Amino acid sequence: MDQTGAPITGLRTGPASTTRGGAGFRDVIALSGPALPVVSFLARLPAAMCPIGSLLLVNDRTGSIATAGLVAGAFALGQATGGPLIGRLADRKGQRPTVLAASLGNAAAIAFLVVAAMAGWPSVIQGALALMAGLSVPQVGPLSRSRLVSLAKGDARLTSSALSFDGTVDETSFVTGPALVGVLAVIDPAAGMLVAAGLVAVCGPLFALHRTARAETVRRTSSSRRLLSPALCFLCAGMALQGMVFGSLQTGITELTEKLGQPGAAGLVYGLMGVPSALVGLVMTARPSRLAPRTQWRLVIIVQTALCLPLLAVGSMGALALAVTVLGLTYAPNIITMFGLTERVAPPERMGEAMAVLGSGIILGTSAGAMVSGRLAETLGHRAAFWSAVACAGIAAALALITATRRRYG
Repeated sequence: MDQTGAPITGLRTGPASTTRGGAGFRDVIALSGPALPVVSFLARLPAAMCPIGSLLLVNDRTGSIATAGLVAGAFALGQATGGPLIGRLADRKGQRPTVLAASLGNAAAIAFLVVAAMAGWPSVIQGALALMAGLSVPQVGPLSRSRLVSLAKGDARLTSSALSFDGTVDETSFVTGPALVGVLAVIDPAAGMLVAAGLVAVCGPLFALHRTARAETVRRTSSSRRLLSPALCFLCAGMALQGMVFGSLQTGITELTEKLGQPGAAGLVYGLMGVPSALVGLVMTARPSRLAPRTQWRLVIIVQTALCLPLLAVGSMGALALAVTVLGLTYAPNIITMFGLTERVAPPERMGEAMAVLGSGIILGTSAGAMVSGRLAETLGHRAAFWSAVACAGIAAALALITATRRRYG
């Protein structure tokens, strides 16, 4: 809430927007200053680096992909479980103390995980440390979005531009993080994890102490309002389905590139999705859509379903790269729109928790999608994994068409 007690809800209330066309970038940067996007980007990298970093490190030290998968899975489970808890603490106690404590705890947990892997400690201990590292991820992405919503003070188009820009920062971090781990793995598999620990230890506190954290103090009240309304639950389901699309694509791409004799290209091909996605996010920042968010959600997920279909026919690296790149055009609009709708339906004083809940949905969805499609691909080949992606996108489209009504989302 603002200092008068009125809710700060970006897309629902407040003065008419003054954001026009290309002014979106200037207005968004003016909200926080140029330092915050840089700091928040660097502080988000560890969350993207640790899943693949822990997998590579433990596999290298133990020679067991099963143990490595256990550790990486424990990190993902911890991150999905801890996200809403960190968000709730930030809403109730303020972002500064919450992010400071989480950042330092996360850095320590990652460092101990590296020590455990290097020393060959039992897999149970490594898994427990990975779970702790996941639980303590400081949730910079969700809390950055919550912070920007507060700073926008009810300007609908400025809020839309801010969420689009922050979504682009997220997309870029989740493409850059695994790539950085891959480069550092040439030096030593532990290097990526140590860099992640250093980044969160330095940039997490910088994010916590940035002057914009004060924007959240005006909303630091306990709330009796229910968080998980039907509208938010539908958005969580949509985000989980988007994660399942990601997980299925990861598996299908990995299986097909291995079949084509180029297994090392899987990460690069998957990363191609992030480039057009980030570009579309920047366009949405500069020129917010005039479509109602509920209409945009429906349209984008239908287009995504259609663009998944060509994957069923690809049989070469060139065709795969092209299909994946074109498909990437739909990711940022879909995720950004769902976060925008969350801003409409979540209680203002619980915005950080709501954003973190959606983030947990996509993490759990990605893990579930990879698990299910992995079994399918193992017995039926890469097309089965791509069929899984098509099915998940189709279910998400049906969900949006049925639930994204004016009554529910305005």
